[in-house]
Amino acid sequence: MSILRSAIKLCPSLAAGRTVSACRSVHSSRSLCYPLIPIVIEQTGRTVSACRSVHTSRSLCYPLIPIVIEQTGRGERAYDIYSRLLKERIVCVMGPISDEMSSLVVAQLLFLQSESNKKPVHMYINSPGGSVTAGLGIYDTMQYIMPPIATWCIGQACSAASLLLCAGTPGMRQSLPNSRIMVHQPSGHAAGQATDIQIHAEEILKLKRVINGIYAKHTKQPLEAIESAMERDRFMSAAQAKEFGLIDNVLEHPPTIDAPAET
Repeated sequence: MSILRSAIKLCPSLAAGRTVSACRSVHSSRSLCYPLIPIVIEQTGRTVSACRSVHTSRSLCYPLIPIVIEQTGRGERAYDIYSRLLKERIVCVMGPISDEMSSLVVAQLLFLQSESNKKPVHMYINSPGGSVTAGLGIYDTMQYIMPPIATWCIGQACSAASLLLCAGTPGMRQSLPNSRIMVHQPSGHAAGQATDIQIHAEEILKLKRVINGIYAKHTKQPLEAIESAMERDRFMSAAQAKEFGLIDNVLEHPPTIDAPAET
């Protein structure tokens, strides 16, 4: 309601009877911590711009996020662009993979399964990677839910993001031609007593074995080949990632459906 009141203050036409239902971004993890976000309706178009954060709790770090207006029988309904994409079963994994992002992506995947356990989910990935445990949380949810998941690499999928890319449903893992994919072993930092450092080192080695096994499962590569590739940063083009087994297709254009022949 605070968003709507802000919009009415900035746009007198709303107070005159135009109804706008403003939906806060599903990608905002701290909705109660945001200040009032102005929504300005432009008289020359059907879009509204709002300044809000998409993938972090800091509200002023990103440029304006487009707002899409939909006409309904009860008036006009406003969505930020990511919420509108979610209606089309599109989930965006953009930016570093953190605990916050993981909770948001997991929530969206569970929501989409509740909507339909048969319609595919499309996950668009452009990420340098990040937290191993946060990435594994998303991965486990992808394997847990029933809908098929098509993964798309746009820009880059490095580290934990490449794990999510290859974890899509077989035959539905795509990349655009100029994307970069990178795999490597997990890393971490430890400090304190020698015993504590040893405990953390052993945990990282366990995670390394788990991650190697996941890559081997989804790429159909021998475990020895995965261990060799993961030893250092291994950058690949989209074509090389396809050959390695991380993706199934490299697409330059959307797949076309032949029109039925005229009779």
